[in-house]
This record gives sequence, C-alpha cells and structure tokens, in this order.
Amino acid sequence: MKIVMLNGQNHKGSSYHIGRQIIDKTSGENEVTEFFFPKDLNHFCLGCYKCIEDDSACPYYSEKKIILEAINDADLLVITTPTYCMHVSAPLKSFIDMTFDYWMVHRPKKCMFRKRAVVISTSAGSGTKSAIKDVCDALLYLGVPSVMKYGIAVQAMNWESISEKKKNKIDRDTTKIATKLSTDKKPSVGLKTKLLFHMMGMMQKNGWGSSPIEKEYWEKEGWFDGKRPWKE
Repeated sequence: MKIVMLNGQNHKGSSYHIGRQIIDKTSGENEVTEFFFPKDLNHFCLGCYKCIEDDSACPYYSEKKIILEAINDADLLVITTPTYCMHVSAPLKSFIDMTFDYWMVHRPKKCMFRKRAVVISTSAGSGTKSAIKDVCDALLYLGVPSVMKYGIAVQAMNWESISEKKKNKIDRDTTKIATKLSTDKKPSVGLKTKLLFHMMGMMQKNGWGSSPIEKEYWEKEGWFDGKRPWKE
C-alpha cells in the first residue's frame, strides 16, 4: 500500500509519533512518503486565481507538484497536525488553501474518490476536534470517501513528556485503527459526497463556475452525462 504522510509541523512531535504508530502497525508491504510543512512548502496562497485557468500557473507549482503527485498515487493519506489556537496548524492550512482548485466545486480529481485517510491531532488541552474538522472539511470537498479521526489531549508539550498511562492508551487506540485499515475493503462513496458532487455538477452545467475552463473539464470527463469519478 502506498501511504503519504502529511505533517503540519517540521518537528516530529506527538501527532507525528501517533501517525507513525498507525502506519507501522498497518499490515502488508507499505511504501511511505513523508512531507513536513512548512519545510516542504513554505508559502501562502496569494489568491491570484491563476490555478483556476491552469493549475501549473500557480507561482509555487514546482514545489506543490511533488506533493500532489505523491498524493495522487497514494492509497492512504495520514495527516497529522498539532492543535494551534483551537485549529489546524497554519502551515498545513496553507497547503490546504493551495489545493482548492481540486475541490468538487472546481476541477476534482478522480483518484481522490478512491482514497482513505486518517486525520490525527494532539493538544495539551482542548481543540483537537476543531483542528480535525478543518482537515476533514477539505477532504470532503476533495472527494475522499473514507476518513478516520483521532484526537487526544496528551497533556504534555512533547512526546517524551506524555505519561506512560496516556501512551498505553495511544498504543491501544493506534492498534485498533491500524487493524481497521488493514482489514477494510475498498472505500465506498457515501450519500453526502454524492449529493455534493451532484450539486457542483449542476452549478458547472449552468455556467456558474469560476471559469469556462472548469465546465470544459466536467464535460470532458463525461460527468454531465452521468459518469461518476468513483465508478471509473
């Protein structure tokens, strides 16, 4: 299985260690590629909208392309983020911002509708729920049909400071998640994603998209004629 790990921080903290536990416990021969933000993409979206006409026109496309190509080839995405001020880390949010042209409202990628993802967040206290939601909202609009969530208040500033009792709980929890990932069948697209895709399709068909390029893309894929990315 090809796994891409997206980490919302440069250092290997609590969220990273939990993500690695899940990956290492997942059975089979796994090929793992890791990215760290901001190290691997240290930019903010400029809002120039050049990607709406041509994704390669993004000023940071050469760096973004490396990450996106790995994601396209992956079977599983493992996304980790610390909880910063009750939400996802700024570097990871910046990467999410630079994928908006691949959302269903614009030019979705067929491969995203066949992937699974695990979203992990840790905090010293509260906030993991809202941080995880930030990422899950993006995954929904990208079309990812199967997303597992794991948030935990570690009550520590780093992995080494977490109590043994808490680490034992994490160990049990990551084993359960890894077992499910190892035994689950091919993910199926749910009703919410199907309805959202239908709504976006109607919008594009009526010419309400951000650019005629988007409508041409939907027409070329045959999605106005009943074809669906998760069935191909």
